[in-house]
Amino acid sequence: MASFSASAAKRTPYPVDTSVGPMLRYQKSLPRLPVPPLSPTLDKYLQSIKPLCTPEEYAKTEAVVNDFRKPGGMGEVLHKRLLDKANTPGVVNWLEDWWNEVAYFGYRDPVVVYVSYFYSYKDDPKRKDPAKRAAAIATAAMEFRKLVNTQQLEPEYAKNLPLCMDSYKWMFNACRYPAKPSDYEKAFDPDKNNHIVVIRNNKFFIIDLVVDGQQLSTAEIESQIQKVYTQAGYSKDPPIGALTTENRDNWTDYRSLLLSIDPKHAANLEKIESSAFAICLDDSTPVTRDELSHACWVGDGRNRFFDKSLQFIVFDNGKAGFNGEHSSMDGTPTCRLNDYVCSVLFNDKISHGSPTVRPNLPTPSQLHFTFTPALVTAIRSAESNFDKLVSEHDLRVCSYEEYGKNTIKKLKLSPDAYAQMVIQLAYYKMHGTVRATYESAQTRKFQHGRTEVCRTTSVDSLKWVKAMENPDVPIEEKAALGRKAIAAHVKYMSEAVEGFGCDRLLFGLRMLLKPDEPKPSIFTDPTYARSTHWNLSTSQLSSEYFVGYGWGEVVPDGYGIAYMINNNWMNFNIVSKHLKNDHMWHYLRESAKEMREVFEYALAKEGKVDAKL
Repeated sequence: MASFSASAAKRTPYPVDTSVGPMLRYQKSLPRLPVPPLSPTLDKYLQSIKPLCTPEEYAKTEAVVNDFRKPGGMGEVLHKRLLDKANTPGVVNWLEDWWNEVAYFGYRDPVVVYVSYFYSYKDDPKRKDPAKRAAAIATAAMEFRKLVNTQQLEPEYAKNLPLCMDSYKWMFNACRYPAKPSDYEKAFDPDKNNHIVVIRNNKFFIIDLVVDGQQLSTAEIESQIQKVYTQAGYSKDPPIGALTTENRDNWTDYRSLLLSIDPKHAANLEKIESSAFAICLDDSTPVTRDELSHACWVGDGRNRFFDKSLQFIVFDNGKAGFNGEHSSMDGTPTCRLNDYVCSVLFNDKISHGSPTVRPNLPTPSQLHFTFTPALVTAIRSAESNFDKLVSEHDLRVCSYEEYGKNTIKKLKLSPDAYAQMVIQLAYYKMHGTVRATYESAQTRKFQHGRTEVCRTTSVDSLKWVKAMENPDVPIEEKAALGRKAIAAHVKYMSEAVEGFGCDRLLFGLRMLLKPDEPKPSIFTDPTYARSTHWNLSTSQLSSEYFVGYGWGEVVPDGYGIAYMINNNWMNFNIVSKHLKNDHMWHYLRESAKEMREVFEYALAKEGKVDAKL
């Protein structure tokens, strides 16, 4: 995960652009995403499939790959085309347009449950009242927004190198728009749009956070939010927000319908879309971590506008969280935003302004919609489709509080790779095999970089999980094999963040096939399909202020496992289509316990650590 420390700024080798603020001062100096060399990347691919296929299947795939890379073959032709694209003047990132289109804007399934993600917050003992908590969150978010808008936010760093900050332009005052055949994103002028949209009982209210040139204090925002509670009352409107949960083609049609019904609807939608962010005041009261995570992830699908980049959610019992739209911005920027919001509030590191509420504040304005029978029918259809889709899914939170990053580091192991092996062992315990595993590796050290795949399942991880489940294997050998598996994962991840994985290159080569060209056998090979069928889709983002983080699975027979590695505890969010998540929950805990015992015992026997950390 990226560092948010400003100290690295003094050590970076890149020249500084003084014409922009600190946030973008290295932007023009960042290198471009490399095009990995063909043959070594194909070797990496072959190595990655070994644990996923039989020797006979491997031999067939090896022959197919060697045919693809032969001198003068289709692999070289496509690779040259990719190099030509990467070196085309004006192309900042050869992957960017394809990836944004195929993975996000051209993707037609609902953003919920397949694209959106969430963070759930720790309880705030100082702000148990929902209006008070919502107001404080708004103040902190506006402070972060100011840092972004003025470009005073310090860049993130990885190993002292600054990361691309371009995606921050899609954070505030931004929204995804449904369109056929592909959606698009739009950002609005923050200087002209200092309002937020507050949603309560499916009704939309606009609160201007700057009045007479002065930003509202936290007390004033709380007063305005209290008015929203009063104005919203106890009845619920037909949920316009439910339309954003639909298949994107359906939502495109419904949006056109909405605009055709009443001229004021266009202005209403623009007020929502141009808002700095949304605050959803839910009337539910989640208690457990499972309930809170589920409520932040999908809620009831009504009291939301899922196309907004940022939605802060506050529940009637004062619990809170966040839901993000993923299309133009990956998780690290919003993790930083939400960590900042929680940190400054929990540690009293932010000014809340005057406790006195100005008497002349305008009343929050409600956006009124005209509900025709056709619109009500569309909304009911969206609600029904959402309810059915969500019912097909199960979410479980495995909060493992026995140990965390501090202990793993004492074991002299990489925390992220360690957590990945917890997942690998749990899956093997449950299913008796290993499957293709995706871990997101950020490539933001490059201009407009997003992600590459770190393929977790390896020859070494397979040997290790088999050994862990074999009582005849000595503990010392289990530990040695585990360290080797962890080292293999660290090596792959290190190469992936440098842009030298295999998946994005193969994707790029595939995209450069001309319509009249036959698809090379490497892409029709069953092993290729199996190796990109992500039965385990995983990613880590961590904050000491979160109690949940997650998203959905990416294949029907797979799991989405988002995880956090905090100082003294780990958290695994498990989502699947009812694939016995309670069993996965059990095996994750069992794996974490057994791994610690194995590594501690081996180090203690070597005299390197105490028998119990």
